Amino acid sequence: MRSTPPPPARRWDGSPLTHRVRRSLHVSPDGVSRLLRCGQGDRCRECGNRIEWYHRGTQRPVRLHPHELPAARVPAACRWHVSSGVAYPGGDDSSWCRLPHAVVCPARDTPPTPSELTGLRRSLAVNTRRLIDAGAFTPPPASPGSPAPQRKNSAACRPARPVVRLLYVRYLAARPVDEIQCIAQTRRRHRCTSTLLSPDAPAGTWKLVPATVTSGQLALPAAVMAVYDLSAIPYAEQLRWRAQRCPQHAASPTAADLAVADWEPFDPLRHHEHIHNRLPTHTRRPGPAGGAHEAAHP
Repeated sequence: MRSTPPPPARRWDGSPLTHRVRRSLHVSPDGVSRLLRCGQGDRCRECGNRIEWYHRGTQRPVRLHPHELPAARVPAACRWHVSSGVAYPGGDDSSWCRLPHAVVCPARDTPPTPSELTGLRRSLAVNTRRLIDAGAFTPPPASPGSPAPQRKNSAACRPARPVVRLLYVRYLAARPVDEIQCIAQTRRRHRCTSTLLSPDAPAGTWKLVPATVTSGQLALPAAVMAVYDLSAIPYAEQLRWRAQRCPQHAASPTAADLAVADWEPFDPLRHHEHIHNRLPTHTRRPGPAGGAHEAAHP
């Protein structure tokens, strides 16, 4: 299955036409980076199924289903195609197309899956169950859009996807601040398990700021939002956070990247469900009359 038709074997006059054999994309063993700029394989953090990351111009990379599908089975609004390593929405007038993983991800309930792709979504859900039963995948405790479960002696307002301000830009993180993982490769060719937040490095502070992207935008009705601000730490430390590397791998620039940085430019309109108007350094505990009051963490 491929969307590019094979080249003709002969010219218009019937003479044979020779073609150079195209070499497949690979990573040089002597290269510094192990991260491909297109078609980088990964697994969905929500369902555990395989995905491929592709760049799409100046926007954030998009997650595509790893296999091509017949264009007749995919609705026109869900069709994507890849040209020169860059993903574009829409078809390319061929009988095959690519599909965003978010459309058929079994861990998501909205938007509803088109009827033409119900079978594919069901097979992915079965594969997710097999991965969970085999211990190869652990689902997240809660989906990004659902509220965190209330637990005793825990920070109930701890955002699953916090908004982080660094280099004067606000980003939406993929996981809590203390769980953001380094993307560098270790000597054993595995992803580093260290986190960006280190006791030996300066940390940011939680602040309540207007719920806008830049100072020129109008504020939302929420008025304020909780942001993990890194503007006060040194510039080199902000670059380390932007590159998503732990202090050890930030000091060794020859270490390769094994994943794409999880930062997503924050948009208060598209990411309104991740806006919290209360600092996560406070937790609720029951009061004497069955109510609740706030107490600050030490």
